[in-house]
Amino acid sequence: MVPSRRNSQTWLPDFFNDFFDNNWMERSNATAPAINVLEDENKYELELAAPGMTKEDFVVTLDEEGDLVIKMEKKQDNKEEKKHGHYLRREFSYTKFQQTMLLPDDAEREKIEATVEHGVLKVNIPKKEKIQPEKKVKTIEIK
Repeated sequence: MVPSRRNSQTWLPDFFNDFFDNNWMERSNATAPAINVLEDENKYELELAAPGMTKEDFVVTLDEEGDLVIKMEKKQDNKEEKKHGHYLRREFSYTKFQQTMLLPDDAEREKIEATVEHGVLKVNIPKKEKIQPEKKVKTIEIK
C-alpha cells in the first residue's frame, strides 16, 4: 500500500523496495492525520488518527484504478446568540483531508471493511487466499 496524493502538485516517488516504505515522502501538511499500516499473514490494517471525527465525517471508496481513497470532511459552526444585529462571538471550523492508498496485488478489494472508534478510522483489508497447487503422487508402472 503506497500513499499518494492527487492534487495540483504532481510528483512521483523514486522506486522503493517495499509497498509500505514511505520514508521518501515528506509530510507536506503537518495537520494531516497520522496513518499506521499493519500487516499480518491474513490482512492489512490501516489506522488513521482523527480525534473528534465520527463515521459520518468519512467516505472510504475504491477508485477506478482499484486504489483506496479516504476522504474526511468536518464542518463545524459554533454559533452564539446575536445581540443588536452583530455577533459577539462566532467561530467557524472546517477540516478536509483526502488520501489515496495504492493497494498491493494481494489485497482482497471486494472484502474491505472500515470502522471508526474513539477517533480512529480502521480499514481492514483482507489478503487473497493463496491457493496451493495440489500435489499429486503418480505411480509409474514398471514394465
